[in-house]
Amino acid sequence: MLMITELPVTTIAHAIQLAVAPVFLLTGVASILSVLTTRLGRIIDRSRILHGRSLQSVEASQAIQSELKSLKQRGRLIHWAIGLCTTCLLLICSVVAVLFLGSFIAFNMAVIASLFVAAMFCLIAALLNFICEIYLATSHVRGGP
Repeated sequence: MLMITELPVTTIAHAIQLAVAPVFLLTGVASILSVLTTRLGRIIDRSRILHGRSLQSVEASQAIQSELKSLKQRGRLIHWAIGLCTTCLLLICSVVAVLFLGSFIAFNMAVIASLFVAAMFCLIAALLNFICEIYLATSHVRGGP
């Protein structure tokens, strides 16, 4: 007869504590993701307005086309930043799951470390895209693109 041994409550509580620690990182990255999606929405809204204006007036077309080109570049950067932040979030969720399961199943620590390092590289790349988008967005304030 197979007998299931129960784990002490303290062992399970410790496993949950270890697994929940990266959740704070999830909150921070989710906040960044919220900012990125808001910026993308503003880029899309501005682009729609400019497309409407370009259909109405031909004389301002050069300035509108220039701004649309800038918006396209900004949109591409934000798009990549959102994708990288989402990947970061997925990797952090994987870290949480593996940490929790690691309390019950033997895992190689290199798996957890690799997932966490990959998450941090994704976050770094996302933030680099974000700062480039901000640089483009503020270029007209500094005196042109």
